Amino acid sequence: MTSYGQFCPVAKAMEILDERWTLLVVRELLAGSTRFNELRRGNPKMSSALLATRLRTLERVGVVDRLVDEHGRGSYRLTSCGEELRPVVEGLGAWGMRWIGQLGAEDLDPHLLMWDVKRTVTASRWPPGRTVVEFRFHDVPARAARWWLCVGSGEVDACDVDPGFDVDLVVLTSLRTMVELWRGDRAWRDAERADELTVQGPPALARGLMDLLGTMPLAAVPRPV
Repeated sequence: MTSYGQFCPVAKAMEILDERWTLLVVRELLAGSTRFNELRRGNPKMSSALLATRLRTLERVGVVDRLVDEHGRGSYRLTSCGEELRPVVEGLGAWGMRWIGQLGAEDLDPHLLMWDVKRTVTASRWPPGRTVVEFRFHDVPARAARWWLCVGSGEVDACDVDPGFDVDLVVLTSLRTMVELWRGDRAWRDAERADELTVQGPPALARGLMDLLGTMPLAAVPRPV
């Protein structure tokens, strides 16, 4: 960790928190991720080696506890010290949503989008049985252009490999459009009217998809006019 050489509490906190990726790891822990692979899915452009380094640092300073179960599998939990960062992270998220709205091409990641959808969607609001929604992003390289959201039995999963189930709905759009809809930057109906989004499948289910998916929690943050 780099020292600022200041007694200021803000400087001391930032010696830990302003290392690259650190607050994003904390964000994932606050969102409920506990396993190493879950933390990687929430930060898909972060290397495994760097994630391990950041976790060790957070453990050393008392922000994170590492637990090992009876099968030798490790998991991570925020300590009370780490939990105190919740309003900090939520405040930064709200500030970023309100004031930093422009997204570059490098900010658009289908892995992060579908992971965020997976952990945010409320399975109990979906129809009984299994519902499978296939997303096809026409502006993404073929290896990451198709995703399947599977909702059923109280569980939600997002796959980048065909799970082999019958598909109920197909969403045809760009990754940028889907990210903007998920962030609440634009309205679903506006994207449909602009022919930037098409949902194929039973009309009643297709009409309800917008409400079933919802948006990311920070989408409710008011924006400047």
